[in-house]
Amino acid sequence: MRLRMILAAALATALAGCATTAPAGNASEDLILSRMLSGQSVLQGKELEEAMVAASAYPLGSRENPVRASRPQGQRAYLGRLKCADGSAPAFTRTGNLGPGVYGNIIDNYRVTCLGADGKEKTVNVVMDMYHAGFVETRPVPGFTIEAP
Repeated sequence: MRLRMILAAALATALAGCATTAPAGNASEDLILSRMLSGQSVLQGKELEEAMVAASAYPLGSRENPVRASRPQGQRAYLGRLKCADGSAPAFTRTGNLGPGVYGNIIDNYRVTCLGADGKEKTVNVVMDMYHAGFVETRPVPGFTIEAP
């Protein structure tokens, strides 16, 4: 019994010597991750305002001016309020993320499809940024109308 206790203590001591802690992260990287996990934009305040002004030179829903939303639910709510030219709701599907966007956040691409008057499908890409906690976009992307939230 005593031998088992000695072996267990030796094993515990050896394993404790192998334990390491993760290196301390860069404070800036930690802040970015913290903001994204809480649904907030990497850019804040004046930086965000300046980026929004610059983005407004491009069509809403483009990579250069993504639709801002609050989390995936906000993205789906926005797309659910879009209307095709004939007033019908478009079909949409997320195709993946496109990496960092103009606000420093990961942006997503959605394929949005309407059935045209000629019976042919018309598909456009709508780029969205879900890291704008509490924000609800009320403007439609080009070629669509939108219902009020």
